[in-house]
Amino acid sequence: MERFEEVDWESWVPQLRATILFVVRDGRILLMRKKRGLGAGKINGPGGKLDPGESALDCAIRETEEELCVTPLGVEQRGELRFQFTDGLSILGYVFLARDCQGEPRETDEALPLWTPLGEIPYAEMWADDAIWMPWLLEGRCFEGRMLFDGDAMLGHAFELLEQGHRFDRLAGCSPASSSSWAASRASNPGES
Repeated sequence: MERFEEVDWESWVPQLRATILFVVRDGRILLMRKKRGLGAGKINGPGGKLDPGESALDCAIRETEEELCVTPLGVEQRGELRFQFTDGLSILGYVFLARDCQGEPRETDEALPLWTPLGEIPYAEMWADDAIWMPWLLEGRCFEGRMLFDGDAMLGHAFELLEQGHRFDRLAGCSPASSSSWAASRASNPGES
């Protein structure tokens, strides 16, 4: 398939499920320059593939701890993104927003942390779809998106804003209410994994 219209989104099934999380604090967003894997060299948020039996919320927090050495707090899911690549790869991505984090970000083998003012987000160094949905994320809005990529090039897309309070627990294994209380329990027990 080479055109967005050729993707059968009604019967689409992802090969992988993954997360991405953005911490926003004091007018800044915690980004990272990815060092390896899909999107190496790009600026993004921490995230990665769900482990077997792992919820999207657990994955988002684990990946943030592993990649940037901070524990996100006040975590809520805000989006679901369906990525189809022309080479056949398909990924369902769960997008999370955190209102703070515990610890100071540190460089790891996977990522270089970047605290960035909200008005200076470097969209030109990010995936092409980020500029479409990230403003909604920063407004605290809920959204869904579908995209077709050929490598780094976005060939087509469709995005939709969802009602406030939309629950994503059907596939992700969490809801805004449970994620906030879970993050609060993590803050009081930061050594638990």
